[in-house]
Amino acid sequence: MTWDQELDASGLLCPLPVLKARKRLKDMAQGQVLRLIATDPAAVVDVPHYCNESGNLLLDSAQEGEAQIYLIERR
Repeated sequence: MTWDQELDASGLLCPLPVLKARKRLKDMAQGQVLRLIATDPAAVVDVPHYCNESGNLLLDSAQEGEAQIYLIERR
């Protein structure tokens, strides 16, 4: 899958990955996709919860080494 922007939040702890993703998504157009990279173990709960609450769509999540990768569509 392709994405429009990437945000590397590796090394940042809760709630920073979600806060930075929210800020980035706010500046993106509807339908664009953000690829978020996070290493915070809490991201597996925080990112899906944020997407559910914000109305953005979590397209996919995967583990790559120690990082979690999230594809979020701006809605």
